[in-house]
Amino acid sequence: MPNPAVQDVHVNRPLTNMSVAYFQSADSFVADKVFPPIPVAKQSDRYFTYDKGDFFRSEMKLRAPGTPSAGGGYRLDSTPTYFCSKKSVHKDIDDDTRANSDEPLNQDRDATIWVTQQGLIKRDIDWAAAYFGTGKWGTDLAGVTGTPTAGQFKRWDEATSDPISDIADESVNIESKTGYLPNTLVLSPRVYNALRNNPAILDRIKYTQKGQITREMLASLFDLERVLVARGVQNTGPEEGTDAIDYIINTKGALLVYSAPSPSLQMPSGGYTFTWTGLLGAGAHGGRIKKFRMEELSSDRIEIDMAYDQKLVAADVGSFFGDAIS
Repeated sequence: MPNPAVQDVHVNRPLTNMSVAYFQSADSFVADKVFPPIPVAKQSDRYFTYDKGDFFRSEMKLRAPGTPSAGGGYRLDSTPTYFCSKKSVHKDIDDDTRANSDEPLNQDRDATIWVTQQGLIKRDIDWAAAYFGTGKWGTDLAGVTGTPTAGQFKRWDEATSDPISDIADESVNIESKTGYLPNTLVLSPRVYNALRNNPAILDRIKYTQKGQITREMLASLFDLERVLVARGVQNTGPEEGTDAIDYIINTKGALLVYSAPSPSLQMPSGGYTFTWTGLLGAGAHGGRIKKFRMEELSSDRIEIDMAYDQKLVAADVGSFFGDAIS
């Protein structure tokens, strides 16, 4: 059934300066922050990738007088593709509900906020599925409670763990294979809290910093440009059933990755988000919100479309720390 119902929007003598709603800030979501968007005019197309080995191989040789220089080159792969699938949702405002609404309710405003929230939540759900997990990046590391062996690290909520060294070692490993030093660490909120209370981190800053550890402090300690925390929340429970609310990214992991500051030719990045700006009225992030009349329903419809493709394009510039905490 449509919500809110007519009886939900009119009450006796409502408080016009107060209403209760749970609107998440856009800052809680990471899908538009970790990897740069690439606005594209076509919903689908191909893009080129250069062979990494050809750019790192030394082909220069001694040249004797009167002889040609050594030759070389590089290979291109034109088979990768993107497809910006369209995701949509709407909220109808029927005439009876609109006519019966009291202040401070504003049906158009509230419906616009609701569909916008739907877009933010969906985009982060898709981002987590595309990037945040094992089996996706060049290296997977597993957190353990005992003594780490190859491919493992001490979980960061263990008293004797050393996340600063773990991040530094893996950053060097990525750079040694790609030429690019990771610049971004993406954390689930519970892993972030564990790092803020990690003894090795607290010991490193105790003589130089006071107060709570921030993301900026962690970025400095890890020699990264930024640390991002995915705080977006979703409800996986059914409508009119029991709510099941938790973080969208509720796994105990961490993603260390190089993210290009902006999309450019010959610039690798762990991922890119292709956004279809050719969709009529769409902005740089491939989204649009429309309002139009549904006369057969005696309603106004507010609808959001988002068309994007979140592509993992350079797996070797990222590493995933799985089970970073217990």
